[in-house]
Amino acid sequence: MQTTFPQLLFQHAAQRPGEPAMREKEYGIWQALSWADLATMVTHLACGLHQAGLRRGQHMVVVGANRPRLYATMLAAQSLGAVPIPLYQDAAAPECVFPINNADVAFAFAEDQEQVDKLLEARAQCPGLAHIYFDDPRGLRNYDEPGLASLDELLAAGQAFAKLHPDFVKGEVALSQPHDVAAMFFTSGTTGNPKGVVHTHNSLLDRARAGAEFDHLTHREEVLAYLPPAWIGQNIFSYAQWLACGYVVNCPESAATVTIDLKEVGPTYYFAPPRVFEGLLTSVMIRMEDAGALKRRMFQAFMAVAQRVGPTRMDGKSLGLTDRLLYALGDLLVYGPLRNNLGMSRVRVAYTAGEAIGPDLFTFYRSIGINLKQLYGSTETAVFVCLQPDHQARADTVGVPIAGVEIKVADNGEILVKSPGLLKEYFKNPQATAEVLTADGWYHTSDAGFLDAHGHLKIIDRVKDVGRISGGANDGAMFAPKYVENKLKFFPHIKEVVAYGDGREKVCVMINIDFDAVGNWAERRNLPYAGYTDLAQKPEVYQLIKECVEKVNADLSADALLAGSQVSRFLVLHKELDADDGELTRTNKVRRGFIADKYLALVDALYGGATSQFIETQVKFEDGRTGSVSATLRIDDAKTFAPVKAAA
Repeated sequence: MQTTFPQLLFQHAAQRPGEPAMREKEYGIWQALSWADLATMVTHLACGLHQAGLRRGQHMVVVGANRPRLYATMLAAQSLGAVPIPLYQDAAAPECVFPINNADVAFAFAEDQEQVDKLLEARAQCPGLAHIYFDDPRGLRNYDEPGLASLDELLAAGQAFAKLHPDFVKGEVALSQPHDVAAMFFTSGTTGNPKGVVHTHNSLLDRARAGAEFDHLTHREEVLAYLPPAWIGQNIFSYAQWLACGYVVNCPESAATVTIDLKEVGPTYYFAPPRVFEGLLTSVMIRMEDAGALKRRMFQAFMAVAQRVGPTRMDGKSLGLTDRLLYALGDLLVYGPLRNNLGMSRVRVAYTAGEAIGPDLFTFYRSIGINLKQLYGSTETAVFVCLQPDHQARADTVGVPIAGVEIKVADNGEILVKSPGLLKEYFKNPQATAEVLTADGWYHTSDAGFLDAHGHLKIIDRVKDVGRISGGANDGAMFAPKYVENKLKFFPHIKEVVAYGDGREKVCVMINIDFDAVGNWAERRNLPYAGYTDLAQKPEVYQLIKECVEKVNADLSADALLAGSQVSRFLVLHKELDADDGELTRTNKVRRGFIADKYLALVDALYGGATSQFIETQVKFEDGRTGSVSATLRIDDAKTFAPVKAAA
């Protein structure tokens, strides 16, 4: 059963040559690429890369959005026994320097002019980067750089070579073994330089197959590939499982058209981080708030029915006749049109991961008939560790260990994993490898959690982030910052949160509002604002956010373990946290330590009892220019609640 990615490609091309392998939307029209045509393209690219000097064991960087020719380039490199390294397309040039130098990269694929410019800028510090091939030629006509060529030129050269050596690629593919290195993914690098996570064909394909078997995936699935290829989650769903199952991967025209493309494709298998599901729900709620009174009342009435009986229905439990009839009517008038509007009318399995998803958000999607489930995994585990079975999806767990996975909990609460999907190593970093992989094959996840009575895994927080309140009424109480942050992010008006409290006598948070949701809220109340900074500091907005904070505090007061993590003080930041400014990772995770240093004046003001604080912050714009944003931020107190004692 063990095999490699290129071997699977050529198997599909032989078994179903005319069936679509991928679709790409260009100029508003979907273009299909068959398995046979993809195999031919990969063959020619592999021949061209071989002629250019790419050899077994070498690395090749690919930078761009999901495109058939990007996937074909990865497969071509793997066909030669080389190792593709996808990098984030929105990363700045300096962020590309370390991966390129660390992996001794000589070859690169760039989607378009933006990525070419980035790689050329990085090449000043990467002397080994000799060859850059671009897909989209727009804007590149007058470029005259050594080693820069179009993918079309590479294909033409490869085609000529393939005519003279028709069995060359087939022979190279046969040399590769399942235990050979297949790809490398660089971690976000929340502290220090990113680490290259090395995966073999077997580690990626084993997990891809385990996930496919768990959810009964077949070659008939339709997937929309819209998340960065550099993120292993996207790579597993639209590359590893694509080749393991042989289903169709659809590539949207651009990031701006994803919502439209989602409706047109109607995927059957869908994945998105909670932020995407939050954004979709926020857009729905904004539209409903702008709808007429009759439509709003109908929506609210049927959503009350859905929330009451929808999850029970999704869990496969029986409903009474009245509830069945009411739900069927709601499906006709509200839920069906809503699923269609979200592009999820055909979704059979939908997953979310990366961050915790709010119970209300989770319940909303399941209540309207979308089989939304959670999974647990990481780059180092090839994603699939725990998955939620159908009819057993709960908001407070991340599922059960799937085939091949063992889990145990260390004395300090850390989750340890043993799986065929574990990384081979961190590239050129034996010390870091030894820190996460034990001699007997257990991987340290750095996550704190436990298995509940039903065998489902619950995640509390990162082990290093779980702290204690020190001093005051809650002295010694557990503090889990991510848990607090996620509870606040469940509100549609809150986009991002950074919580502090470890070693301090109380918890304080800095909040980013969701500009679209709060902007719409303000406009409906005739509240004028000049932009994000102005809107964020409106007294009315502070009151709105304060109500959210106090609702979370009321919830926390009922949690015996985390009642001491209630938020005492908060402020609304004057700018959105941004990966370009170093405040988020490229996977949009908060860099809490970096933010604490950058906004030390705000942290001190929160804990010093100040009611306001002036701050000026340097920001980086998309075109590379820098500027500054300044404001005097208001700081508010929030009501906290006495812990609710459990009934005797």
